Amino acid sequence: MFDKLLFPTDGSDGATAVFDHVLDVAEAHDATVHVLNVADTTRDSVTQIRGQVVDALEQSGAETVREAATRGRDRGVPIVTEVLQGEPYRTIVDYAETYDIDLVVMPTHGRRGLQRFLLGSTTERVVRRSEVPVLTIRPDDDVTVRYPYRTVLIPTDGSDPANAALDVGFGVADAAGAAVHLLSVVDVTSLGVDVRADIQVDALEESANEIVETAAERASAVGIDPTTAVEFGGSIPRVIRTYVADHDVDLVVVGTHGRTGFDRYVLGSVAEALVRTAPVPVLTARGPVSE
Repeated sequence: MFDKLLFPTDGSDGATAVFDHVLDVAEAHDATVHVLNVADTTRDSVTQIRGQVVDALEQSGAETVREAATRGRDRGVPIVTEVLQGEPYRTIVDYAETYDIDLVVMPTHGRRGLQRFLLGSTTERVVRRSEVPVLTIRPDDDVTVRYPYRTVLIPTDGSDPANAALDVGFGVADAAGAAVHLLSVVDVTSLGVDVRADIQVDALEESANEIVETAAERASAVGIDPTTAVEFGGSIPRVIRTYVADHDVDLVVVGTHGRTGFDRYVLGSVAEALVRTAPVPVLTARGPVSE
C-alpha cells in the first residue's frame, strides 16, 4: 500500500522517536523512506543575514538526515535524503507531490521553545494541505505506539472527508491484518436546551446508525467485517479518545477538510483536535478542497 514514505525531520528528540515507527511501517511495506530536512529561510533572522546563517542551517540539516539514513540502512530500509531551503510546510507538501509519496509521517512537535512551536505549526499546516495521507504521532510519554496495528478506529460522519478516511483506513487495516471499528459520534451540545427531547435524540441516533451502516457496507465490499458503534457526547474528540482507551485502539484514521485561502492558525476540526491530543497515532486523509 505504501511504497514511498516521507519523513520530514528537524533532528529533535520527538522526531527521532517517531522515526522508529517510520522504519517499522517501511519494513512491513517494503517501502523506501525519503528523509527531508527543510532549512527555514522564511524567518527574519535568516532572510536578513543569509550567507553563513543559511549555510549553517543546511549543514545542520545534512547531519540530521545522515544520522537518520544510517539508522534506516542499519534496519535494511532503503533511504533517500534531501536538504532543501524554503518555507517548511510548503516544501514538504511540494516534495510529497513531486516524488509521488504515498504517506507523510510527522511528529506533532519537535524541539522545546521556539523550534517546538515551529514544527507543531508546520505539522498542522501539512495536515491541512497535503494531498496524500499524513500520519502524525505525539512523541510524548502518554502516547502508545504499536506496530503492526491490531485495532484501527475510523470515526465517520458520512461526509466526503470521512469517506476518504474509510478508503485509507480499510487499506491500512487490511495490510496489517487489523480489526476495524467504525464510530459515529453525536455532539449533543449542539442541540441546546432541548437536548433531551426524545424526538431529537431518536432522529440523531437514527442518522448516526445509518452512517455507520453505510460505512460497514463499504467495509464488507472489500472483505472487512467491522465493529460499529454510535456514541453520544459533548465533545467529539473526547468521545473518540475515550473509545480509543476503552477498545485498545492502535490507530485512528480520520478525514480532514482541504482548505484554500486564509490559513487558520487556530484549528477547529475534529481531525486537527485529534492530531493534537490523541493517545495513539492519527492518520489523516484529505477530503475535497473547500474555499
